[in-house]
Amino acid sequence: MARFAIGIAYDGSGYMGWQRQRHGASVQAMVEKAASRVADEAVEVICAGRTDAGVHATHQVAHFDSGAERPLHGWLRGINSNLPGDIAIQWIQPAAPEFHARFSATGRCYRYVIYTHPVRPALHRNRVSWTYRPLALEPMRQAARHLVGEHDFSSFRAVACQARHPVREVREIALQRSGAYIYLDVNANAFLHHMVRNIAGVLMSIGAGERPPEWCRAVLEARDRTRGGVTAPGEGLYLTGVDYPAHLGIPSRGELPVFAP
Repeated sequence: MARFAIGIAYDGSGYMGWQRQRHGASVQAMVEKAASRVADEAVEVICAGRTDAGVHATHQVAHFDSGAERPLHGWLRGINSNLPGDIAIQWIQPAAPEFHARFSATGRCYRYVIYTHPVRPALHRNRVSWTYRPLALEPMRQAARHLVGEHDFSSFRAVACQARHPVREVREIALQRSGAYIYLDVNANAFLHHMVRNIAGVLMSIGAGERPPEWCRAVLEARDRTRGGVTAPGEGLYLTGVDYPAHLGIPSRGELPVFAP
């Protein structure tokens, strides 16, 4: 059996998330079905981060094992030819036996896209998070600084989160504006369920002037999800990178989603 690492991009609008579901389409099921056809055997695909319903990826990393002998371009073209148009394998390469897409990862990057405009979007309705309220960027940046470092993120985790503990290390948070779009980039060693969306919800409330920047620190220190405000929609969230130890040779970043101002 050989192990392969793959990079996957997908529009999550039509799926219940990455993870295989009993009642509804999932990205995992689509990729496994396509890879199994090429391998002519059952293939299980393990990913780096299980994205939620409606969430997208430009750089989801996964691995699978197979005894089938195929050239790399055969795997790539064969899998893609069996996938729907909203999922595409970006690259495939042999992986070391000890490589594991989830457990070998040392960090992950997400981008959250906010569209600020009085009128809701039409063409990008499933790809951005819309708010009719103008958002002030500098208070959002001041608030985000409180989240950098290793903290207990209980206030930013979903009630149904199954992580064993709530401590995570946020390595970087960056906010930038381009016309009506605000891009929130978060890099951390790992994420809790809904963590980025809950961070976005808090920062959007602050940007709208509903709360001062210091409220973000108060929410963090409360360690209580009920203090954290609303969860921002999944449509604006993208998995854009996964970090691994250098000796594994796994690409770490994908294309960042950018919308015209």
